[in-house]
Amino acid sequence: MRRPRHLALLSVGVSGALVLSAAPTAAAAPPTATTPTGIVVADGMTQPVFSLADAIEERVFVQTPVDSDHDGRPDRVAIDISRPRETATQGFKVPVIFEHSPYRKGTWDEVPYPSVLVDDLPQNGLTHGSGRRSLDVGAQRAQAKANLPGSLDDYYVPRGYAVVLGQSIGTGDSDGCPTSGDQAETLGTKAVIDWLNGRAKGYDANGAPVTAGWTTGAVGMTGVSYNGTLPNQVATTGVKGLKTIVPVSAISSWYDYYRANGLVVAPGTFQGEDLDVLAQYTAGQTRAEGTCADELAKITEEQDRATGDYSPFWRERDYLDARNVKASVFVVHGLNDWNVKTGHFANWWDQLAKRDVPRKIWLHQGGHGGPGSSASVTLPDGRTWTYKQTENRWFDFWLWNVRNGIMDEPTAVIQRENRAYTTYANWPDPAARTVDVNLAATDATAPGALTSGKPPKARVEQGFVDEGRTIHPDTLVANPDTASPNRLAYRSPVLTQDVRISGRPEMRLRMAIDNKPDANLTAYLVDYGPAGSTAAPTVVTRGWMDPQNRKGPARTEPVKQGKLYDYRWTLEPKDYIFPAGHRIGVVVFSSDQEYTLLPLGGTELRVAPNDSELRLPVVGGRGVLGF
Repeated sequence: MRRPRHLALLSVGVSGALVLSAAPTAAAAPPTATTPTGIVVADGMTQPVFSLADAIEERVFVQTPVDSDHDGRPDRVAIDISRPRETATQGFKVPVIFEHSPYRKGTWDEVPYPSVLVDDLPQNGLTHGSGRRSLDVGAQRAQAKANLPGSLDDYYVPRGYAVVLGQSIGTGDSDGCPTSGDQAETLGTKAVIDWLNGRAKGYDANGAPVTAGWTTGAVGMTGVSYNGTLPNQVATTGVKGLKTIVPVSAISSWYDYYRANGLVVAPGTFQGEDLDVLAQYTAGQTRAEGTCADELAKITEEQDRATGDYSPFWRERDYLDARNVKASVFVVHGLNDWNVKTGHFANWWDQLAKRDVPRKIWLHQGGHGGPGSSASVTLPDGRTWTYKQTENRWFDFWLWNVRNGIMDEPTAVIQRENRAYTTYANWPDPAARTVDVNLAATDATAPGALTSGKPPKARVEQGFVDEGRTIHPDTLVANPDTASPNRLAYRSPVLTQDVRISGRPEMRLRMAIDNKPDANLTAYLVDYGPAGSTAAPTVVTRGWMDPQNRKGPARTEPVKQGKLYDYRWTLEPKDYIFPAGHRIGVVVFSSDQEYTLLPLGGTELRVAPNDSELRLPVVGGRGVLGF
């Protein structure tokens, strides 16, 4: 990596710290607490030597190439900047940490959610509906002092970075209408990086031109959830100046956020929400019901909650083509995130690997969000780093060119079920092997088995009736040794040793729908505890499918009632250890109260278990299973 031109000298300061100075011919004097003379690096990390209270703070309106509200004028996006004073940095330029967001201010907290209770599935000829929580990240604070919303400026400005917080097109103080993930939103975000590199125009509140002569133009983007999705979007443009991104719980395809294999599926805990609801939320009520009503109506129409098919609308909101990615990527995600499901990080990670993008991954046992600043991992060489220190070192390496060896460390950090972090060479674990586990049954009603041997010769079929509208999944996965008319359960023998899966479980089911033209189709992978345990089963991962999309998410094809078809779909990716003494289970049912539309009960489904299988990515392969 080429050394930034403004860093002409790397010298040793007090306590062995490295002082990065702009002086071209002489080492800088060791910095003091009140008058720093340069960036200080200790233990491979920049140190907080600049005064946050003395930082410069300003608002700029960056002109974009987009006219999302069709008023004949290019939209401008509002950004707020906090940066060290030039007198403190002795005039040398600083890199930027940039977080863009549609949630800064003015969101509509009471967007109406259509009901998911439907008489019949919409793909059977009827229609239905969707909603959203408040995700405001804090009201815009006054510009009188250097204290932007959030903590990025608090942490990084003292370390010699500028922090830029932006407001997405069509939200907050920016112009336009929200377009929720499409090219317009991407270009509106990219314009900020272009401005930081002198390729776009910026203006103050009075309309006077403003330039960013204080920055090197090296930009790192970060954020959580939607704020982390925007870095993914912009990285795919290959924009010059974007050196790295740290997407946390970020979306890589909006289709995979609101759909699953042709099925309309909600993000966890937001049953009924769809992209138009999110757009209305970020627009705010005034825009949503006024100047942007037509744009939002177009989203409602094109998102297509009837078929659930992948379409050009969703393709424009898909970032899984990494061919133009020039930035390095530090992926951070919760293994139990059912809002932005784990397929988002896994599919993005695969594409980054395919293009050999410099990358690192940190997976934790939490849900939607980051691991927490104090989460720590001990590397093989004995050094221990917190998550925040790792993020700090990552930005230092890619934006300040600090040679701290972070790219020589293990690629993957994973928090195990006991909450301890460990390191791995990669994710999925290179030692994972796909093992086919057969579903087996000898009785039409009794719970079946999982076996890696040959299934029974008897051609048994097992049926169940969809009552997911009234029966919660927790009830459906409980008591796997007892027959239920509303789900099918298959269990392995007791495990003789720990079994770790790393990757994507896959369900292959031979099934018929006997009395309807379509149905929801759901499978849960479950960890059943030791015999006699009173602990509730652990849902390891889930997956959903529309039987009419058996040939692909972009293609709806009718199902003949009563005919057995082969259905194949992946469950959400996972890294999980089934402990010795437990059993692996898979539960098959139809409607899922927490994720799918909920039609009236009574749909009859029938499975041929001996022609079905579960494919597991087992670390160590078949021999580890022991059955």
